Amino acid sequence: MASDRLYFRQLLAGRDIARTDPLARQMVNFVYLIGDRETGEAVVVDPAYDIRGILDVLAADGMRLTGALATHYHPDHVGGDMMGYRISGVRELLMLEPVPIHVQAEEAPWVQRVTEASASDLVEHSSGDTVMVGDIPIQLIHTPGHTPGSQCFFVDNRLVSGDTLFLEGCGRTDLPGGDPRALYESLTQRLAKVPDDALLFPGHLYSPEPSASMGETRRLNFVFRPRNEQEWLRMFGGG
Repeated sequence: MASDRLYFRQLLAGRDIARTDPLARQMVNFVYLIGDRETGEAVVVDPAYDIRGILDVLAADGMRLTGALATHYHPDHVGGDMMGYRISGVRELLMLEPVPIHVQAEEAPWVQRVTEASASDLVEHSSGDTVMVGDIPIQLIHTPGHTPGSQCFFVDNRLVSGDTLFLEGCGRTDLPGGDPRALYESLTQRLAKVPDDALLFPGHLYSPEPSASMGETRRLNFVFRPRNEQEWLRMFGGG
């Protein structure tokens, strides 16, 4: 795949979109746009906070939305009620652009619950499935642990990781559906196929830089220090 054909944008909520939203500035979520410049098709990863703003970015870039990908069900990634706030997301997106919402099968009931989307709005996937945007393949990697159906997206040697993995740290496992053992397996086995020279693009700006190589992340991120599951559980709960 020619890299210049890939359309890839990282938008920071509270800065690039939802500029006047105090919750967006506090939560520092990333929204991603991935597409095929030749066909003009694009998908949005974790549409939240400012749906019209996201669509305006796509329009300004000459791209059209053909789908959405959800890393997991939490309202700061797909919309819904959180901490007394109503975050716009999938529900509002479907009103403006009724596109398919791609989720892991395990996450579908959770996404429906928080976004009020219907089963027919969602496309349920298994790990290893590929979603095509134009002629650009996006591989879906099921990475449970933060939530039962958390997933990462691998495209053109880039890993969009949601809350599974940050440059510094990883997703919490003490929220509904969290599982520390599952997250350990996801980080050390399910993501082992991602090469060290791939670039990691996380779900939040929790570090000075917005992205880093997987090799650097594996070397510096403390979540990779435990030598086995028992050490991991002692550090991150559950053991």
